[in-house]
Amino acid sequence: MRKISQPSYHHGNLRRVIIDAALRAIGESGPAGWSLRELARRAGVSHAAPAYHFGDKQGLLTAVAAEGFTMFADALENAAPDVWEVGVAYLRFGLDHRPYFEVMFRPELYRVDDPGVRSAQRRAADVLNTSAHSLSPSPEHDRTTTIAAWSLAHGFTTLWLSGALPESANGDPEALARSMLRLVLGAVPGGPDGP
Repeated sequence: MRKISQPSYHHGNLRRVIIDAALRAIGESGPAGWSLRELARRAGVSHAAPAYHFGDKQGLLTAVAAEGFTMFADALENAAPDVWEVGVAYLRFGLDHRPYFEVMFRPELYRVDDPGVRSAQRRAADVLNTSAHSLSPSPEHDRTTTIAAWSLAHGFTTLWLSGALPESANGDPEALARSMLRLVLGAVPGGPDGP
């Protein structure tokens, strides 16, 4: 791995320097492709600095997940109450913040009981649940509709990021997401576009 050049830091932002280095490492080799010692070397900090601030790699990835879910919740809340734009915000977050996205939905990588993670996850879930419930044909279908909408948004984002879709090369992901969401979820009885 090549060394990442970092600006000099002072004690107050060492935590940020380490998180930013982790995000770059995740972007290059995924969440598992590096160690704390290697990360410290790449970031130009002492090998003890990451452990001092985060304890271990899981602690660092917990900080990444908490920050990611906070940003994700903000993006979803900004798109609400427009159910279609919430789906597009989901996609846009994954595309614009891929290193976070790669950690957030892999709970085996971080401490799921962390208060920062749980709080931000609840905020994001509240927006997703409210949006999906507006598509639900009846209250007894709320959970199933939520799972379907979430699966559609997450699956599409993952397929786009992996390059599995031919459109990923030069297509418009937001336009395709809007069209797909309306096609699949818009005809739900009682939904915004349904009968």
